[in-house]
Amino acid sequence: MKEMQWTGKLYRYEAISEIADGSHQELCHAAEVAMQDAYAVYSNYQVGSAVLMSNGQIIKGANQENAVYPLGLCAERVAIFSANTQVPAEQIVAIAICTKKTIEDSEMPAFPCGSCRQVLVEQEKRFGLTIPVYVMNTDHKVFMVDSIREILPFSFDDTYL
Repeated sequence: MKEMQWTGKLYRYEAISEIADGSHQELCHAAEVAMQDAYAVYSNYQVGSAVLMSNGQIIKGANQENAVYPLGLCAERVAIFSANTQVPAEQIVAIAICTKKTIEDSEMPAFPCGSCRQVLVEQEKRFGLTIPVYVMNTDHKVFMVDSIREILPFSFDDTYL
């Protein structure tokens, strides 16, 4: 047996204002605003997401629950699918996700679920680019990876079909 390793980079900002790109700061604020539109009556776990498009437009999404749990949809996919429908020719250049939960300094925020990670991989593949992913909580500490592949290193794509 041969041991193999892979590594990824994770960045942490103590505040949204530390993010150098002003449009990415605006994106993070939009995700927090979107969180207020979450329909989370069963879990009370509100999540907002926003995607920045190549034309500068920001499209928001919020998690949508259902009494039949599998029928709900995560905020990330709501935002991505809305963007693909509203401006299909534009590329998603960044995504931000915000959850309504305070975290301790030693804790990590909730990153996208496996389904959302796979949808983001498809977006990167579709447009041939990497999409920075910002994850934050209402305390405004922001974590960022340069690409979804940093947190889904062995993703499935059309090369396996």
